[in-house]
Amino acid sequence: MDIKNYIAEGKAILGIEFGSTRIKGVLIDDEGTVLAVGGYDWENSLVNGIWTYSLEEIYAGLKGSYASLKADVKAKYGVTLKSLKALGISGMMHGYLPFNEKGEL
Repeated sequence: MDIKNYIAEGKAILGIEFGSTRIKGVLIDDEGTVLAVGGYDWENSLVNGIWTYSLEEIYAGLKGSYASLKADVKAKYGVTLKSLKALGISGMMHGYLPFNEKGEL
């Protein structure tokens, strides 16, 4: 497989995992082969007795992880990641995005 063209044609799949200390991004092909990785270190904060992450931290972490992954793609294959076949997102098992009845974080 020509990985450079595979990525350039938007056929790769991106998985993002919001962990408790790191946000990880992994770009794979249809067979599950890892093509590139990215990450962003972060820490939760104790707010009103609850360990949490601010919305600003969530956005910054997602952007940072994706930027790191894009840089890995560029360094390895000389192509800019612009589109994807699919995207999956997972969060740590105990979650951290609680919403109230109005759908507010």
